[in-house]
Amino acid sequence: MPRPHDLCSLIQNASRARHQRVAVPHTTQNLGILSILLRAGFISNLTRGSIDAPSPEAFVEAEPSQKRIWADLKYRADRPIIDTMRLVSMPSKRIFMDFSEIRRICSGRSAQTVKPLRMGEIAVVHTDHKDYEWVEAREAVRLNLDGEVVCRAR
Repeated sequence: MPRPHDLCSLIQNASRARHQRVAVPHTTQNLGILSILLRAGFISNLTRGSIDAPSPEAFVEAEPSQKRIWADLKYRADRPIIDTMRLVSMPSKRIFMDFSEIRRICSGRSAQTVKPLRMGEIAVVHTDHKDYEWVEAREAVRLNLDGEVVCRAR
């Protein structure tokens, strides 16, 4: 199973190096996290492709190990929109929260070992719900969902 720390480090390193786009391995986990970043406005576009180029035609023809998701990073005044992207739930210590604890971090209070979300910051939650597998923390509160708080970005 792919680990979210690979995605976090890829995105953060690419934005600090001022890359226009970054290619990440094509998995449902990476696609879920990147789609949340797209909806939150941290990245501008997602395209499926191969290792060589962001092309949907190349994606269809590529082998599974060669498939990539290309994310276009956003910048404002020559500064990256994604300042930091880091894990909350580590492989050695996974952080599962119920609805009330997720609501606490969204409303400015700590829960378990997780600091509250600051202004303009999002947290990605992985739930067991079949329709909402990957959601942003505020959306999880709105939908009354529990889950694992995977990562946060600002």
